[in-house]
Amino acid sequence: MAIDEKLTRIDGPAGGRLRGRRILLAGGAAGIGLETARAALQEGAAVALIDRRPDALASAKEALQPAGEAICLTADVTDADAVERAVSAAAEALDGIDGLVNCAAIDFIKPLVETSLSEWQALMTVNLTGPMLVCRAAIPAMTAAGGGAIVNIASGAALMPLEGRTAYCASKAGLVMFGKALAIELAVHRIRVNSVCPGAVDTELYRSVLKGGGKEGPEAAAIRARYLLKRLGTTVEVAAAILFLLSEEASFVTGTTLAVDGGRSFH
Repeated sequence: MAIDEKLTRIDGPAGGRLRGRRILLAGGAAGIGLETARAALQEGAAVALIDRRPDALASAKEALQPAGEAICLTADVTDADAVERAVSAAAEALDGIDGLVNCAAIDFIKPLVETSLSEWQALMTVNLTGPMLVCRAAIPAMTAAGGGAIVNIASGAALMPLEGRTAYCASKAGLVMFGKALAIELAVHRIRVNSVCPGAVDTELYRSVLKGGGKEGPEAAAIRARYLLKRLGTTVEVAAAILFLLSEEASFVTGTTLAVDGGRSFH
């Protein structure tokens, strides 16, 4: 069986690793967030998604139907008031929050000298300030629930830099350290905070930074060559790591950074 066949999504019956858990995913309407939502539903969790794109949320809700019903809320993670309203609505609909995943991100490839201040600020606001706003809004509900787990989706670029990605690398490295510091703050409330650092995964965000937006060609081949496993990752593989950190299997894991990157960050 080819590797791609092994890694396709499995729409099997619901498991129970997250039964009774209430999971909020910010930026959850596509890519890694959507796959994580699907996996969480299959494992028995109640799930709410926040995304700024109503059309993407509608598509996500339909795509998740075989696994279960997700609550979908429209909000831009860079809008503090909108985030507060959406997180409050999620907590009410789910009857609490004890799991949070921050997936929202943007990216571009450009030398720093060609990067405008507005581009830098936009990237930092989505990739770093956004998770801060969502965490800040969700922590009271998680504290009231008696604890839980936060997983921030950083990047392998936070661990090993990439050419032409100074802004992106800085934002994701900042997110990793944000999570470590927050883990110290929240330990007293029994809230664990960890980061997942994916390598290149075939998502809409990955394709958006490729010239021509395709998976083939010299640029895509050069990207695959960076990885010890010589291939892209899948959303299924990253979602599995996120579910582990959300679950009680990771009950003694906090403040850590898990690379799910095919060996790039050490290779």
